[in-house]
This record gives sequence, C-alpha cells and structure tokens, in this order.
Amino acid sequence: METILIVDDEKNYPLILSAVLEEEGFETLTANSGQKAVEILESAEVDLVLTDMKMPVMDGMELLNRIKSRNPDLPVIMMTAYGTVEKAVEAMQKGAYNYILKPFDNESLIVYVNKALDMYRMIKENRRLKNAVSTHYSFGNIIGRSKPMQAVFETIAKIGPTGATVLIEGENGTGKELVAKSIHFNSPRKEKPFIAVNCAALSENLLESELFGHEKGAFTGAVAAKKGRFELADRGTLFLDEIGELPLNLQVKLLRVLQEKIFERVGGTRSISVDIRIIAATNKHLKKEVEQSRFREDLYYRLNVLHIVLPPLRERIEDIRPLVAHFIKKYAHERHSDIPVTGLDQDAEKLLYEYDWPGNIRELENVIERALILSPNEKIDVSDLPKPLTRGAENVLRLDDIPPNAKLNKTLAQVEQTMIRRALKMTGNVQSHAAQILGIGKSGLNQKIKKYKLDAGPNRLEKSR
Repeated sequence: METILIVDDEKNYPLILSAVLEEEGFETLTANSGQKAVEILESAEVDLVLTDMKMPVMDGMELLNRIKSRNPDLPVIMMTAYGTVEKAVEAMQKGAYNYILKPFDNESLIVYVNKALDMYRMIKENRRLKNAVSTHYSFGNIIGRSKPMQAVFETIAKIGPTGATVLIEGENGTGKELVAKSIHFNSPRKEKPFIAVNCAALSENLLESELFGHEKGAFTGAVAAKKGRFELADRGTLFLDEIGELPLNLQVKLLRVLQEKIFERVGGTRSISVDIRIIAATNKHLKKEVEQSRFREDLYYRLNVLHIVLPPLRERIEDIRPLVAHFIKKYAHERHSDIPVTGLDQDAEKLLYEYDWPGNIRELENVIERALILSPNEKIDVSDLPKPLTRGAENVLRLDDIPPNAKLNKTLAQVEQTMIRRALKMTGNVQSHAAQILGIGKSGLNQKIKKYKLDAGPNRLEKSR
C-alpha cells in the first residue's frame, strides 16, 4: 500500500483529500505546514507528496527544494490557483512531477496521482535492480571448493526455486546472509525485495516496530505511520538474522505471520496481509535453545522446513587459498603502492592453514585487507599478519620434548609422517599444495607417502570454479 503526504495550510482541505485518496486504497499522511511536512518526511516512508503552492513561512516551492535535496526521485504534485500557474511551471522546471489547478474534481486528482506513482514504482525498481544484481549472489560466486561447500551449493540449487521457509545455522562470519541472498536470487522472487533485519541489533520495542511497523501515535516519537520490514518485503524475501535472539513475545507474533500471513502494526487494529518468504539465520544451536525453553518449539519447526548448516572455516581449510585470492582482488584498490600483491609467501600461507579462525571468513577477510595495506612487497609475508596468527610461527620443535633415549632415524620418520599428514589434511589431499607447504617436490612427497604407507586419500587436483 503506497503512502501519500498531503500538505495544505487550509485546515479542512487535507482531510477532504485524505478521504478521497483512502477510498482509492492509498494510505495518507497530512500536514498543515511545510515545516510539519519536512518532519514527517524525516520519519516516515512516503511515495508521493501532494502540496499546495501558497503557504505561510515555508511555501510549496521551498518545500519542493527540501524534498528534492533529500530524495530527488520522490514525485511532488503542486496544487495551485490560477494566479500562481507561472510559479507551478517554475516548480516543474525544478523537479516537480506536475501541477493541478484548484478547484479540481476527484477523477482528475486520481489520474494525476496514479501516473506519478507509476513513475516512482519504475524508478524504485530500477534502483533496486542496480543495487542488487542477481549474478553477484549466484551461489556459483560464493567461494568454496571443499566438499562441505559443494554440498551447500547443491542445497541452494534445490531449495532456491521453492517458496519454503529456510533456517541457516552457522558460526559468526561463515556467510549466512550471503547464502540467504543466494537463495533469494535463485528463486522466482528474485525481482522483488530482499529485506534483512538483525534481531540482535535492536531493543525489544524497537524490533517490534521495525518488523511490523507502527501507526501514528503508537508510542512517544511516532509522529507518523511507518511500514515495517514485513510490508517492505511483500512478494519478496525477509531475512531474519540472529533469530535466536528474538524475544519470546515476538516469537508468538512471528509464528502467527508464518501461519496466517497477516499481522497488525504496533498500535493498529487493521490486519495487513503479506506474501513473503522467510529465511532465518542463527549462530546458536536452535534445537538446544528449544530444549532449554529459550525458543518456542512450534516456531522452530515452522522455521526449520529446510535446513542449511554452514561449516566453519577450520573445517574447510582447502577453501583458504581461493578465498585469499578473492580478497586480494577485492581490496587491491586500497593498496597505495606501485607494487601489486600477487599472493602469500610459503610461510605466511602455512600459518593461515594452521590457524583456528574463530572469526571464520570475516576474520580472514580482515586479515587480508590489513595485509594488503601494510605489506611493502609483492608477496604477503609473516610480518604482515596480525599477532594471533604469527604466534604459530614461534612453535618450533623443542629438543627438550624429545626423550633422551630416542633414536634419530625413528624420531625423524615420526616427525616426517606427522608433517605430511598435517599438510595433506590442510590442503584437502591436494598433493601439489601439500608439497609446496612442506617445501619439497610433488614426486618426493609421493615417494614418502608410499614409503610410510600413509592413507593420503584420493589425490585431488586443483580446480578453479
């Protein structure tokens, strides 16, 4: 439902126009001065402004300038008497959509309004498509060669075309929102809005208003009605991030929306119906939250129609190399040097494989962005990495840890086997990568694997996606 702001200093005129437009299915806001209109525009989402030309203090022309400086695309229709037609034409030259002469009949008004709104819909849709190009979120562009990520890609391909609710679980920094966007842009709803809200970022009262909207006067500071994220996402996808933080009373309201597809704004009584797909995400184990009575069981099963678990980076370390290459390319513009960074040296790459990555992909991205800015060389080395990673460089083999009666050949063989197993695990059995980390040739590594009869798994080849 689109919202029209009516501005006129004649007390009854906005009320009359409001009744006419609401009968046509529009939502209306009214203001008796230009200043009041500016205040409403700062707190409410408006699709069209219908304003009188002659008003005290702030006239229609000044109001138009204020509106266009804030949102150049928002259509403004000027209402004017015969004596100010020249001013109305001037207003059109400065960005007004059109003008209408007083007195006018209701049919003419509706025609003007519908044409202006049609234009604004087109502008908003073009803007949305430019800001969210679907190919950017195609799951093929999520970086991942590992088996766990290949399984995620297959799942996205299967569930994207459906309209079913999806629950994504994973640690912070694993890319839950990126996966949610990929599902949306691989669905029939891809041309409609993708609206995200972080349930942990707002207080309970603000979150309720953010989700469901509010009516004018619903609480202190609610100077105008406001649409919530559910309305904004109509016919598209609503992404509820950190759903595990949703308060219990809002869980009840969310459950009703999932079941009945209707809700009321805060302070309102009118039921609003929506057609949306819900994708929820959490860094918690939601089933355990249910068992501990911190999350409603009925809501859990409503959300968990389709389920995706994103692996942490430490369980998909073979993805580190392509991720690093991606981030080097992404942040190359931040580097103020004539020497481009082409990658990591062997010691730095080894540390990245050995690190635990508690912050997952987000932490890796920050490390590479920082290194690109600090490194003076073509290759990122250990000195360019933050301390939590470089501590591993000090963990050299201590002679004191070796028993005094240990046999040299046996000890060296044990160390060699341990290092080979670790390198193969780090690289997902890509032997060329493992050999590079160990500082030996691939044929030499292959001979040692046979010598020690190690279970190296299938010799996977490096492939580019």
